[in-house]
Amino acid sequence: MSDTGITGITETSGITGTARPVEAAQARRLWHLLEPLHAVLYYAPEVFEEAGRLGLSTEERWWSYFPLRAAPLGPVGAEAVTSAFYSFAPAMVARYVDAARKTTTPEAALEARLRGMDRAYRTLFGDRVDSPDLVEAATLARRAAEAAQTAGRPLAAANAALDWPAAPHLQLWHAATILREHRGDGHVAALLTAGLDPVEALVSFAAIGAAPVERFESRGWTPAEWAAARDRLTARGLVEADGTATEAGRELRRRVEQDTDRLALGPWQALGAEAGERLATLLGDYWVAVLGSGLLPSETTLGIGKV
Repeated sequence: MSDTGITGITETSGITGTARPVEAAQARRLWHLLEPLHAVLYYAPEVFEEAGRLGLSTEERWWSYFPLRAAPLGPVGAEAVTSAFYSFAPAMVARYVDAARKTTTPEAALEARLRGMDRAYRTLFGDRVDSPDLVEAATLARRAAEAAQTAGRPLAAANAALDWPAAPHLQLWHAATILREHRGDGHVAALLTAGLDPVEALVSFAAIGAAPVERFESRGWTPAEWAAARDRLTARGLVEADGTATEAGRELRRRVEQDTDRLALGPWQALGAEAGERLATLLGDYWVAVLGSGLLPSETTLGIGKV
């Protein structure tokens, strides 16, 4: 096994043969292409309408974000959701999860999110929703998703345990969801290994310019909690007093991103580099359609395009 920065951990078990290996950069590129396809769930008006039919508020996206994303976990409380989502403030999670539990069920939320995504993709892609290219992309993405190792990855495992939708465009969305949660679960492992607690993870990410500090306010931490985390990182020599990263802080975040990429390699190694390149080509038009719709924010807390 190669050195990942997380001692002894890699995500390449079961890979055999002499095919060209998948590089970390290719796995990251595929994440960049698939992440917007998944994230439509949190912004599309069609999904908000379906959430509203469940009795969920549509005043802001968080009322549906938490119950829809957490639905595969089953009837769990705010503490379990906070643990799995990692970087959200516990008080914020409790507000939305507790309200959703009084209004709907995970089973109903799972059905609503598929109905919403069916409608949203049909709006975004038009006639291309039934095209041979989308069918091929869904087949390749599903092959990668089904190869994902989910031990120690609660969100990936919960989504992978769901039945696959019948329609190819919904299979594409479901595969994108499994793969992004697989990567996200690995990212949490990398953060834990780096010794970054949930709010420190955000402070250190803002410190390297992944997004403005104001963007991270959406995660619900109070100014006092943010300042305390910044002070802890300053004491470790990772952040300057003005909130910018030191060289040591930048190096730590670089290792976190490298470890995240390597821990995300397994599904793509199973798919193979050539098939991965084909998938990237097929996804291009759909990625453009989502970004061109204006549904997604131009800047997020994920740091896509900046790290």
